[in-house]
Amino acid sequence: MSAITDIKGTFTLHNGVKMPYFGLGVYLSEDGQEVINAVKWALDEGYRHVDTASVYKNESGVGRGITESSVPREEVFLVSKVWNSDQGYDSTLKAFDDSLARLGTDYLDLYLIHWPVAGKYKDTWRALERLYAEKRIRSIGVSNFLQHHLEDLLSSAAIVPMVNQMEFHPYLVQQDLLDYCHDNRIQYEAWSPMMQGKIFNMDIFKEMALKYQKSIAQIVLRWDLQKGVVTIPKSSKKERIASNADIFDFELSAEDVAFLDKLDRGQRFGPDPDNFDF
Repeated sequence: MSAITDIKGTFTLHNGVKMPYFGLGVYLSEDGQEVINAVKWALDEGYRHVDTASVYKNESGVGRGITESSVPREEVFLVSKVWNSDQGYDSTLKAFDDSLARLGTDYLDLYLIHWPVAGKYKDTWRALERLYAEKRIRSIGVSNFLQHHLEDLLSSAAIVPMVNQMEFHPYLVQQDLLDYCHDNRIQYEAWSPMMQGKIFNMDIFKEMALKYQKSIAQIVLRWDLQKGVVTIPKSSKKERIASNADIFDFELSAEDVAFLDKLDRGQRFGPDPDNFDF
C-alpha cells in the first residue's frame, strides 16, 4: 500500500492512473452557491478530488466551483456516477454526455455505476468500457457492488473496474469484500464514513479522539486511509472541510486500527445493495 503522506497523496489504480486518496463528497450539497463555495474552499485547502453524481443534482455547481477556483481542471480528479434510471447501453452514453455538459468539462477522471441495477448493469458497463476506450474517462468503476455483483460483472467484462465505492465505517467493514477487491486490484472507496452522524455520539470514539488529541471525524478518516480505502467526507462548511483534511500529522497504532475493525457488526445506515428499489 502507498504511504499516507499528505492531502494530495494518491493510490495508483490498476491502469496506472493516480487517484487522490482524500477528496470532497458533495452529496446533499445544494446546487448553486453552496456547492460552488464548498468546491472552491476544498481546492483552496489542497483537496484535489471531488466526487459528485447526476442524482445529486449539483454537477453544474461543482463544475463552476472548479472553473472559478485557482486550480487548473487537469489537477482535479473529478468523479461522477450514472443514475439507475439512466442505466443501459445507449442511455448511459447519453447520461455521460449530459453530466459532462453540466460539469463544463470534456472528460472525467472516474465514472461509476451508482447501483447494481439487475438486468442493466452489464450493458451499462459496456457503455463505460466504450467511453474509456474513447479516452473520455480516465478510469471506470462501480459503486455499491457486493462480491456476487462483481463476480457477475467480471464474467463478461473486458475491463476490471478500477474502483468500488461502498458504504464503509467501523460498523460495516466487510473485510471479505475489501479483500476480494484488493485481490482483483479494485480500489476500495468509502461513502458515509461517519455513519450518517451516529459516530459522534459513541463513547468509544470520544475516548480515541482524546487519546490522539484529534476529532472523532479525523480518527475515522485516518482509519479509512490506513485501511487503504479512499475517503471522500462530505461537507459544505468551510471549517469542517479544513478540519476533515487535518489528518496527515498523526497515525493510528496497528492495535487501534484492529480495534476499530472489530467493531464491525454488518450494520448499514444506507440502502442494501441486495435490496433497493430506486
